[in-house]
Amino acid sequence: MSRARAQLLLKVVAQLAARELPRRRGPASSDTGDSTDRARRRAADIRASLERLGPLYIKIGQILSTRQDLVPQTLATELESLHDQTTALPFSAMRPVLEAELGPAWASRFKDFDVSRPLGSASLAQAYSAQLTTGESVVVKVQRPGVREIVSEDMRMIRAAARLGARRAPYFTMTIDLEAMLGVVFDAMRPECDFTLEASNMDAARRSVSGFDNLEVPEVVHATPRVLVQTMAPGTSIRDADPTAFKDEEREAIGTSLLTFMYHGYFTDHRFHADPHPGNIFVCPSGPTTLIDWGMVGHVDRRISMSVVLILLGLARNDGPSVAAGWLEMGRPTQWADVSGFGQDMAALVPKIHAASLEHLNFGAALGNVLKCSTRRGIQTSPMISILAKSFANIEGSVRYLAPELSVTDVFVENMRDVLFAYACEAVSEEQLATHLMQVIAAAGSLPGELRAIIRALAQGDLTLQAAPVQAGRLSLVENRLDDRTRYLTRRLVALGALAWWAHARRRPRT
Repeated sequence: MSRARAQLLLKVVAQLAARELPRRRGPASSDTGDSTDRARRRAADIRASLERLGPLYIKIGQILSTRQDLVPQTLATELESLHDQTTALPFSAMRPVLEAELGPAWASRFKDFDVSRPLGSASLAQAYSAQLTTGESVVVKVQRPGVREIVSEDMRMIRAAARLGARRAPYFTMTIDLEAMLGVVFDAMRPECDFTLEASNMDAARRSVSGFDNLEVPEVVHATPRVLVQTMAPGTSIRDADPTAFKDEEREAIGTSLLTFMYHGYFTDHRFHADPHPGNIFVCPSGPTTLIDWGMVGHVDRRISMSVVLILLGLARNDGPSVAAGWLEMGRPTQWADVSGFGQDMAALVPKIHAASLEHLNFGAALGNVLKCSTRRGIQTSPMISILAKSFANIEGSVRYLAPELSVTDVFVENMRDVLFAYACEAVSEEQLATHLMQVIAAAGSLPGELRAIIRALAQGDLTLQAAPVQAGRLSLVENRLDDRTRYLTRRLVALGALAWWAHARRRPRT
């Protein structure tokens, strides 16, 4: 398998090179139009090659479409059109998978199973319409034979290439950690190779959409690692829907709910649909909006999500320095970073993004400009930003089909209260307070002896306070002995005490 994939990769690269050489050897032209045409043809060749190589390369290409700091604008635009639609395999090739996963009598589970033409055919799986014996319409997603092994082998080869590149270009790696970025993508894609994990993602997502009147996630009927049976989503994809078939308030409600749901995933659930492109969102007039295909789900930690909140708040307030500060929180300046220059970049860019509607704003492109500025100024960005940017660009593009008048920042501001309340509740939860307390206790070994004695006495309940005049000289001596670390820990103790008191007060019964 490894040799076959390596041979295919070499063949695709050789064909790319064969098409590129005539362009290189051709007469140089100062005509901007000729140069642009060559760039477009080159980009189209790269897109077609990624599609030929299969699902993993397609996902990486889609992510690169949001990384204009890594690829030229022409290529980024072309990669936005990457799709994972391939020629369907005959059902005879898929039947052994159904037999292996559901048993030789798999057909008895269904009243009807349309084997003539799949609903969709991707490089990883094919989907078929069927009816259960109860008459309920379902979609049966069947993994292509051997695709899991192919994806695993591709992951190993790409990781090896990234490690080799990191050794050859250490300064580049200090700004862009390709291996870490690939790790985030691979982790998000693993459920696509095991449908039981995708089913688990769907169950979790269904709980998350329960608070939305017009959003749904399909029910899981049955799941094995290579076969997933789920309820049929009504309507059509949001890309193919006719906006005039919806009332204006319905269009806006659908778009607002989709953006709100994604915001909650980014900022409160810390788990989000990483591939909400238009083909994965089904809508119908006066009916539910259904989010399908939960094989690619991102997980973001609290620190990163809070940094994204700062960035969006800065956009909402037309505050370039706040956007720059939030971006720096997500990453790390290198030794040669120009932080002040990055702040100036944001001061110039943010006014162009502030409060623009989806009709006039391509947030993915705007985020690409931020990334470009960040990389040029020597600021390493969190590897999570790649998959976040992909998800954000996808949902923005999906909503644009139905409600282009919506503003992503306006919808965010409307949800700001819920987001901040969720952060506050998390900050004063028992788990978070215990974590902070353990951090303080663990760091207590570096405190001066006097403070360690105070902490021990406090823990044993033997602490007593005595008031006495303090000489100025003595006070100065004590202050000088408190280094920056001690002051920081002292402030943490005071803050934790206040939070604990507040949490305790909330739990007391009201009289």
